[in-house]
Amino acid sequence: MVFIEKGQRIDIEQIKSKTRLSGQALANKNKRDQELARILSGQDDRILLVIGPCSSDNEDAVLEYARRLSELQKKVEDRVFIVMRVYTAKPRTNGDGYKGLVHQPDTSKAPSLINGIQAVRQLHYRVITETGLTTADEMLYPTNLRLVDDLVSYHAVGARSVEDQEHRFVASGIDAPVGMKNPTSGNLGVMFNAIYAAQNMKTFLFHNQEVETSGNPLAHAILRGSIDEYGKNRPNFYYEILLDAIANYEKLGLENPFIIIDTNHDNSGKRYMEQIRIVRQTLINRAWSEKIKQTVRGFMIESYLEDGRQNEPEVFGKSITDPCLGWDNTVQLIEEIYDALAK
Repeated sequence: MVFIEKGQRIDIEQIKSKTRLSGQALANKNKRDQELARILSGQDDRILLVIGPCSSDNEDAVLEYARRLSELQKKVEDRVFIVMRVYTAKPRTNGDGYKGLVHQPDTSKAPSLINGIQAVRQLHYRVITETGLTTADEMLYPTNLRLVDDLVSYHAVGARSVEDQEHRFVASGIDAPVGMKNPTSGNLGVMFNAIYAAQNMKTFLFHNQEVETSGNPLAHAILRGSIDEYGKNRPNFYYEILLDAIANYEKLGLENPFIIIDTNHDNSGKRYMEQIRIVRQTLINRAWSEKIKQTVRGFMIESYLEDGRQNEPEVFGKSITDPCLGWDNTVQLIEEIYDALAK
């Protein structure tokens, strides 16, 4: 096997030094991180929303969205806690398609990982420092965790990564919540094995060193639906499935039972307006069952400035990956969640 070295070597610490949080921004992030931990551990009963664009492809558009979301957060903060999706690396099954900001910081130019790393940190940094929100990202590459470990408040492990040993082990050493998605097969056992692994102490090699983790008690489940052998979507936000997932938590004796419903992907079949119906159905399920209400306490929603998606970045604030709810629909949905929680 031959690897061809391309370009300059990356000095991570030098890149991080330009975008380190300090002062009021750092204090605000620490405060919000503590609030988030209390929500995950059940000490705070607010609903968690991990919401934002499918992919953060344009810094200006993402920041405009963040500014709007920050103002909306202030209006609903007593019942809803928002962490913004700033997803900068996209999984690609066959390697084709837009791979995220970390690969291609400017969609009109060729990929550049050096510039991509800087763009990723700058975007998380600007969202935090300019809007007061904290951010979520997908842990697509575990070895890249240290690029953003001081900025990102919530990490997600995707459906194609959840079976990977390194993702599970690295998640066990993260001092922040990590959401584990069910795999595309829909096998909940795989997801719960990942949560179990992440919640327990691990010893392994990481960055050429032997490391030991203490386990991450805030590792939890994200239900994102699945695809059967015929390519048909199989949603898993239904009442009986939620009870089955809760039973798995109890069976394995996992800490801090917490379930997030991913309203897009294979739950919606990537029909972005279906996200509204899925939220509504989940709120009904919570009203019907105290057990579901105590455990299903979050939504992951794909939302941007404009409805839908486009193949090329022609419309400002419109997704170039999965279709998203536009801003007007997003406001209405969050207000609907807020009102429902008062009943």
